[in-house]
Amino acid sequence: MTSTDTGLDGSPYEQYLYAYPHKTSYRPLRPRPLLADVWRAEAREALFLYVHLPFCEMRCGFCNLFTRANAPAEQVTAYLRQLRRQAGRLADALGGDAGYARAAFGGGTPTYLSADELTELFGIATAMGARLPGVPLSVETSPATATPDRLAVLAAHGTTRVSIGVQSFLDAEARAAGRPQRRVEVEAALAAIRDARIPVLNIDLIYGIDGQSADTWRESLDAALAWRPEELYLYPLYVRPLTGLGRRAHGRADWDAQRLALYEQAVEALGAAGYRQESMRQFRRADAPTPDGPDYCCQDDGMVGLGCGARSYTTSLHYSFDYAVGVSQVRAVLDDYLARPADDFRYAEFGFTLDDAEQRRRWLLKSLLRADGVDPVAYRARFGRPPGDDFPELGRLVERGWAGDGGLRLTPAGLARSDAIGPWLTSARVRDAMTGYVPR
Repeated sequence: MTSTDTGLDGSPYEQYLYAYPHKTSYRPLRPRPLLADVWRAEAREALFLYVHLPFCEMRCGFCNLFTRANAPAEQVTAYLRQLRRQAGRLADALGGDAGYARAAFGGGTPTYLSADELTELFGIATAMGARLPGVPLSVETSPATATPDRLAVLAAHGTTRVSIGVQSFLDAEARAAGRPQRRVEVEAALAAIRDARIPVLNIDLIYGIDGQSADTWRESLDAALAWRPEELYLYPLYVRPLTGLGRRAHGRADWDAQRLALYEQAVEALGAAGYRQESMRQFRRADAPTPDGPDYCCQDDGMVGLGCGARSYTTSLHYSFDYAVGVSQVRAVLDDYLARPADDFRYAEFGFTLDDAEQRRRWLLKSLLRADGVDPVAYRARFGRPPGDDFPELGRLVERGWAGDGGLRLTPAGLARSDAIGPWLTSARVRDAMTGYVPR
């Protein structure tokens, strides 16, 4: 059992549960386990490779990711060199039978790298065993770095999806979110992506920005829809500690109501435009082709993280390097990564061990917060009993009209409150660890 209904009665915007357990629950692993031991008993034929680049051309006001703005060229060179060292040790630990079903380059902004540096990055990923081209690959970019020469490298290596963080098509709103950019630059970047003929374009937008209204939100939605993106991700604005916005006075009594109204407006508009809702944040054009590739199931299959800010997931251990948000602390963690001897990459550093109960909870959460909901047959096949037996509290969601199918599938009202339901279902053990984390 988790908490009482208290967590459901508050704000619908408690926390984005993009991963479970959250990285702030990770702690130093002592003694450090060998990665060869961590992965020894894991299925390794359909892994997800995530490569992290901790560099951006600017630090957005809402960003709490592990990234450094305007890193000197020599540090980028050193990072790629260290990434190759880490990749070698990681490949040794995984063994020769590791296979990848999909891959992603994120950060940060991978296209902060030059075209030549991106080519080197692809060489590192393929040395890990990823078939590029060959498996679905998503790469994050920004309006300032989505240039034709960089996009040509992505296309040549089989990139199937490019995700661009626009946030708002209105210059004044972008500035209010701590992201100074001009719409003309955004439109040029989108044109370059379409010219590169990468199959899937995703556009990120943010709602809840100071000064944003239903009319300006519709203007951004219409501007995005004009490009017929295969996907749209819509994010409610969060103001987090140590971010640019977090250092400013912020907050209005009606902010929750405003964000919820803008969300509902977008759901209606995108539905009318032919988009299918996949989660609270993800919308996919109904006629968009699904990239071919091996099957990958995030509930069951492992993820291999490469880079200073990447996470890795096995059945019973989630691990990474240290995590920070503040500028000086990010630089310290990055310097530590760059100074490590190659053999350090044979070990897991920080992490969280998932017992059987946490494995069940993760499987449930990673399913419930998607529009399709929980597959009870798959859950029972994995864990030996129905999900309702393990999580009777799901009935409370049914009582509120936030879930159907015995609590296994969120209704539209429930999807809108995913950022409250996820934290409510978080275990006491994970919540306690997150509470004990000191932001830095």
